[in-house]
Amino acid sequence: MKLKRNLPVALAVTMSFSCKQEPRAPENAEVEEVADQAADTDFDYVVDQFADLKILRYQIPGFNELTLNEKKLVYYLTQAGLAGRDIMWDQNYRHNLKIRKALENIYTNFNGDKNSDDWKNFETYLKRVWFSNGIHHHYSTAKIKADFSQAYLETLLKDTNTKLATEALAVIFNTADVKKVNKADGVDIVLESAINFYGPDVTTADAEAYYNAIKVSDSTPIEKGLNSKLVKENGKLVEKVYKSGGMYGAAIDQIIGWLEKAQGVAENDNQAKALGLLIEYYKTGDLNTWDEYCIAWVNSTEGNIDWINGFIEVYNDPKGYKGSYETVVELKDFDMSKKMAVLTDNAQWFEDNSTLMDAHKKKNVVGVSYKTVNVAGEAGDASPSTPIGVNLPNNNWIRQTHGSKSVSLGNIIGAYNNAGGGGRLKEFAHDAEEIELEEQYGKQADKLHTALHEVIGHASGQINPGVGTPKETLKSYKSTIEEGRADLVGLYYLYNSKIQELGLVDNWEAIGKAAYDGYIRNGLMTQLVRLELGDDVEEDHMRNRQWVSAWAFEQGAKDNVIEKVVRDGKTYYNVNDYVKLREIFGMLLRETQRITSEGDFEAAKALVENYGVKVDQAIHKEVLERNSKFKAAPYSGFVNPVLVPETDANGEITDIKITQPNSFEEQMLEYANKYSFLPLEN
Repeated sequence: MKLKRNLPVALAVTMSFSCKQEPRAPENAEVEEVADQAADTDFDYVVDQFADLKILRYQIPGFNELTLNEKKLVYYLTQAGLAGRDIMWDQNYRHNLKIRKALENIYTNFNGDKNSDDWKNFETYLKRVWFSNGIHHHYSTAKIKADFSQAYLETLLKDTNTKLATEALAVIFNTADVKKVNKADGVDIVLESAINFYGPDVTTADAEAYYNAIKVSDSTPIEKGLNSKLVKENGKLVEKVYKSGGMYGAAIDQIIGWLEKAQGVAENDNQAKALGLLIEYYKTGDLNTWDEYCIAWVNSTEGNIDWINGFIEVYNDPKGYKGSYETVVELKDFDMSKKMAVLTDNAQWFEDNSTLMDAHKKKNVVGVSYKTVNVAGEAGDASPSTPIGVNLPNNNWIRQTHGSKSVSLGNIIGAYNNAGGGGRLKEFAHDAEEIELEEQYGKQADKLHTALHEVIGHASGQINPGVGTPKETLKSYKSTIEEGRADLVGLYYLYNSKIQELGLVDNWEAIGKAAYDGYIRNGLMTQLVRLELGDDVEEDHMRNRQWVSAWAFEQGAKDNVIEKVVRDGKTYYNVNDYVKLREIFGMLLRETQRITSEGDFEAAKALVENYGVKVDQAIHKEVLERNSKFKAAPYSGFVNPVLVPETDANGEITDIKITQPNSFEEQMLEYANKYSFLPLEN
């Protein structure tokens, strides 16, 4: 589960789903000096800004204090991650690798006029494609518009002697494959999604019939379909499994080679065992081995280094079966992790005192460990757009029986904060009190919401006996329902004196008010800066923030709990009664858990479609107009630090040094040169 949530400067996960918490566009101009990474005034965090994107750098606190073997472990794991980079590109869309190679060849070989608007637009388009690991926007999943003509691109292709297949060239400009992930109600969500998890002629009915026919254990079910592409061959549905010797085998063999090196310098036997199982999984593609690996990994808690590696998050699959390739390599930050362990220690109290029906409460909340870590490298679906919090593994029976790991990516959050922001807060907050609460308590509230969402939210609740998994029962609505459920757990407890009693805050009431103000402001207004006027909300996290906020607004209308205020032609939402709003969040939490526990598809559909999808066009137009004066991009991502091994005369590594890329273009071209192991057609 990856966490991505819209925060004032940076920061927000599922029972059996992944959750990717994303930072929101900065509201404050102030820069926070975060506890887990002090601000470095000499470090240049900002690399580039273009279109709706900002590119940042991050540091790796604690790396120089590692032993040589620990540094080697980090290096080998990051190389393993990068070796599979092209898998994500091909998973995102079947023409991505062909298009990327052509665009990069033009970029490096064109000697014509580079001052023209067309060329500048070409450069921006290429950088957007790099950022999104393909031609569809990383967040909206809509095809990225090229602000130059097909004729101009054909001229560039000719001038640089670059080949690009006719269909791949045309799709950049035509109306085919317009959405990478299409979950709109009433469409064939598999057939109409460009994501390359299914053959272009595979339908939703095909996918459902195929996977419904696969019988798995009721108590220990594998994540069927997680690591394969479903295609039709001679009219018959078959899976092309991602493994050595199978689909993506050339890249997977490279991954295996680096993982074997990592296993050789593992910090302890548990790490070595987990890495061995991961290697075996990549060799065989066996999902039972994947479960064995996840169990070994979640129980490998000692040592300074940890990792995420595999086909994991299922957000990109409209049916929620297939995992996107991603890796994150981490160094533990023990000081911050100790401070947050209090939530893990009190998980049962939170479960017992929630608004869930007794039948839906867990009697024994198992092992959610929450740590702050510092990222050393990312690849695949985690880069350049990165989560700031992760909760894994995703298989529900493993989470219930063996527990899970929740991590907050401290240096990523620190980089967001140190990169600064604009003045959106004063534009969209209702009054001076709301601004003061956000400036003083907003970041602390967001961090705590992240922790509650991760540690308590995704660990809470249980599915009724005999009810299928949410993937099966709630179908395309499962991810947004789960994200909303976890958000609601956090919201319910943020305005509660218990968090101060546990020593997590020094003013629970102010923290709660800042959290509620920010969530409603974002859910009903400010997150709309991420959408083009006229678009529906389609991304699962955005949907959940809107349906939570809109439902709460409607439920509190009688008592004016949340007031819609229009002043000087501008709209604001003001929370008048925080106590009643907490009660409303509790009611919605209870209902959302019921939907999940009972597998109530129709209720899930009604909640999401009625409150989470459609946008008030007048409000949206107003938000975009008010936001147009701010320069801060609504999305940010990162280049990775470069780990450079130093060797002796015998070629043995004697140290690993860290350098930073000079530009986004430099890193993307270096990656293409060093880690392109796949054919252009897979």
